[in-house]
Amino acid sequence: MTAAQADLHIDRPRVADGAALWRIARDSKVLDLNSSYAYLLWCRDFAATSAVARAAGGEAVGFVTGYVRPDRPGTLLVWQVAVDEAYRGRGLAAKLLDGLVARTVTEQALTTLETTISPDNLPSRRLFTSFAERHGAALERETLFDAGLFPDGPHEPEVLYRIGPLSAAR
Repeated sequence: MTAAQADLHIDRPRVADGAALWRIARDSKVLDLNSSYAYLLWCRDFAATSAVARAAGGEAVGFVTGYVRPDRPGTLLVWQVAVDEAYRGRGLAAKLLDGLVARTVTEQALTTLETTISPDNLPSRRLFTSFAERHGAALERETLFDAGLFPDGPHEPEVLYRIGPLSAAR
């Protein structure tokens, strides 16, 4: 582990992190960018099911946003995962995801993780496939939203990844 990696720690987001999350998402050039207001609300209302990576100075350099599905209280839906360009290639996205799931499985008795990924997003496909492998969990895939459902197209379909069962003992 390098000194730069040792200086990073995983934490819950705070409202003051909203602007940094918006910037990281915007600069990813891959994620669908939400309004800055949405990231502020996310940091306030969904901090318990989200995580940020902080550099030594306390600034957010990566994040995972998620929420518990209202109709499936044992399921964490991961909305977005992004890492600041300067911190990519260090396994930070996997550490964020592992840390968030370890915390939420314990605190909220979650058993399943879901996310959607467009077919062209190879890094996300690898991230969630390797997560399932690391945690010895099954991975199921199915198209959740067909491309034709998006009014602002063109948009690729969104494929649902369902991973579980999750365990706190991992």
